[in-house]
Amino acid sequence: MEYEVKARTLHFRRPAGTSRGVYTIRQVWYVTFMEDGYSGTGECAPLPDLSCDAMPAAEYEFQLHRFCKLTCLTGCVDVETLRPYPSILFGVECALHKLYAAQRGEEPFSISEGIPINGLIWMGTYGEMKERLEEKLAAGFRCIKLKIGAISFEEELSLLSRIREEYPQEKVEIRVDANGAFSPQDVTDKLRQLTALKIHSIEQPIRAHQWEDMAQLCQYARQRLILPIALDEELIGIHTRAEKEQLLDAIHPQYIILKPSLHGGISGCNEWIRLAEEREIGWWATSALESNVGLADIARWVASYHPTMPQGLGTGLLFSDNTPPETEIRGDELFFIENV
Repeated sequence: MEYEVKARTLHFRRPAGTSRGVYTIRQVWYVTFMEDGYSGTGECAPLPDLSCDAMPAAEYEFQLHRFCKLTCLTGCVDVETLRPYPSILFGVECALHKLYAAQRGEEPFSISEGIPINGLIWMGTYGEMKERLEEKLAAGFRCIKLKIGAISFEEELSLLSRIREEYPQEKVEIRVDANGAFSPQDVTDKLRQLTALKIHSIEQPIRAHQWEDMAQLCQYARQRLILPIALDEELIGIHTRAEKEQLLDAIHPQYIILKPSLHGGISGCNEWIRLAEEREIGWWATSALESNVGLADIARWVASYHPTMPQGLGTGLLFSDNTPPETEIRGDELFFIENV
């Protein structure tokens, strides 16, 4: 078996704002394994300042080559060794899986008729967010996710209030993602105001590693005093089964949000799902700003679970120089192009 690594810089069509800053470019690496005329490609894409395995490009490439050589020697993915490198694990295991699937004449992972997805509204000015929201609703989305925490909370609350006045809960489900923007001191009051607007859930209302405060919020949510809590960044850097059990038992959120590039690749996310379902904790998956290669791999994996909740996979049009699309959005569902 041989391998090839190609680095590529992608450019966002418009700046992607988060509470951690604004992304204008995206560095990714494509890993391809080749054997007997067959090949499989996966995407390794750590997010700066967020991924636990984000590091200078030269160092990242050194680790990537090291693990690819090991994979070629053994013919399998060393999941245990790669646990601290989730973005590399994701790319390597997807590439190898697709190689072996091609050799067997099979499709990689499972493919369903269509995957329900939410419409994503990026952070921006009030006017920008309002315009993007109207575009998503006009396109037929029934579940909208808004990134909040970049402009004033009062403006965000005003926007959400206007949405609710025009679109009741039965017509449009609203999720919000704070990316840890709120402080433990003011979070409860803000969540009560959001709860009054019948918001489905909020992702990561406070920054990660504040387990006691987060556990208290999740307890309030179980008592229906505030809206349900979903963990996202909180899962980053939690690698072993024992660590995952400890986190879920300590905080017991209503939902967890899974990104294979951040949360342990496909194998690590499968483990998160098993542990969450044992504790009656819900989940859905989202992309982590991967190109179309990584997005399609996440979609195929998610499809194998036959999801009914909207997933966060509508990111295929983010880049002006993306790889060729493997999926297409029709209304509020994601389809694989071969099934369209």
